[in-house]
Amino acid sequence: MQNISTRGGCSPVPFSQTLLGGLAPDGGLFLPESYPQVSREELTQWRSLTYPELAFEIVRRFATDLPDGDLRTLIFKTYTAETFGSGEITPVKTLEPGVHLLGLSNGPTLAFKDIALQLLGNLFEYALSKTGAELNILGATSGDTGSAAEYAMRGKQGIRVFMLSPHGRMSTFQRAQMYSLADPNIFNLAIESMFDDCQNIVKAVSNDRAFKEKYRIGTVNSINWSRIMAQVVYYFKGYFAVTRSNDQQVSFAVPSGNFGNICAGHVARCMGLPIKRLILATNENDVLDEFFRTGVYAPRPVADTQTTSSPSMDISRASNFERFVFDLVGRDPQKVKELWTRVEAGASFDLSKTEHFARIAEFGFVSGKSTHGDRLETIRRVWERYGVEIDTHTADGIKVGLQNRERGVPLVCLETALPIKFEATILEALGRKPSCPAQFLGLEDQPQHVTVMPPDVDRVKAFIEAHV
Repeated sequence: MQNISTRGGCSPVPFSQTLLGGLAPDGGLFLPESYPQVSREELTQWRSLTYPELAFEIVRRFATDLPDGDLRTLIFKTYTAETFGSGEITPVKTLEPGVHLLGLSNGPTLAFKDIALQLLGNLFEYALSKTGAELNILGATSGDTGSAAEYAMRGKQGIRVFMLSPHGRMSTFQRAQMYSLADPNIFNLAIESMFDDCQNIVKAVSNDRAFKEKYRIGTVNSINWSRIMAQVVYYFKGYFAVTRSNDQQVSFAVPSGNFGNICAGHVARCMGLPIKRLILATNENDVLDEFFRTGVYAPRPVADTQTTSSPSMDISRASNFERFVFDLVGRDPQKVKELWTRVEAGASFDLSKTEHFARIAEFGFVSGKSTHGDRLETIRRVWERYGVEIDTHTADGIKVGLQNRERGVPLVCLETALPIKFEATILEALGRKPSCPAQFLGLEDQPQHVTVMPPDVDRVKAFIEAHV
């Protein structure tokens, strides 16, 4: 399996060459030359597999240049009951007949990002051990990627993490999870702007090939194809949990900011998983919903990005969206390059009058928007009806998912984090604080380690230079 760039400017490369680098050399995103196809017979065989067994069967179809024995060892080392609290890894809870919650928040940082990043930590360490090289990971987070990456990489040999976050824009708990880490290989940089500027800095540094090569810069953001690959697994696991036959179809409701989580669902569907609909939910920053309704993709300036009660989705420029558009326009890299040249110049593009826009239905996508009021109402309703606490982002997904629910098609709503990460909004919705796992009691009182700086690429580069 070779991997290509969405912009067509580099030769195909094997999986291991995409692992440590993140962005493709031409500024595009890596993805497979083609998606491996899964037969109905294989789906039947996979139904009874444990999560690590299933992950091995799926990941090995992408990471074809890694020895099966080594890959299996890394996957079984990653997906353990000790790390994820249950041997199921991603347990499914039925809220009512036909409506289910896919639990993705049982990892070390209580967010779905753990599922991919715990594997990436082990893959990175494995790859570096082969050469004795070091890797300086530069990432950006709107809330959960940062802590998940840092917990996955802390103490790893040959790895340093430089994580950018929007200063004052995350929840108190999210900040405490990241900034309380005192490991010498972890560096937190709070950027005085929104997440989009943090992400822009990561891309700018990654596009400076001389700097990237000199300082061995890698990424853990979902611009790294390995993140998407690892997330594909739980779509299969969720499907098997709520169906008895491969003749059944399932719809997934996914809260989406950077388009990484739902992009994994798109890949699973392209591989042959019987997904009827991929229901994309945004918050008030509804650039993606606008595209799926109108065909116009118009990223907003940082100044126009709203601060909301589902802060991990306060994003107006979704980096993974480029992967989907690549498929939408028939895998034409010149078309993608043309479209993203406009985006990177601050403009929009409109596919509404093209044959490409009609293909959105072929890929199963529908979308909707959720507001703060919707969030509060959904959190209350899920608690009152089912006795289940949900976080604000999961509430966005459930709200839009139920709006687009079809009779006879099971709806699986993806949980993205535990409610404790967004205490203020849960308190507003339910009149009481959410429950907190014992290991995180007192977290917000611990000393925090963070450097605040303006959104300046050169300042970030200078910080990296001074700490490697």
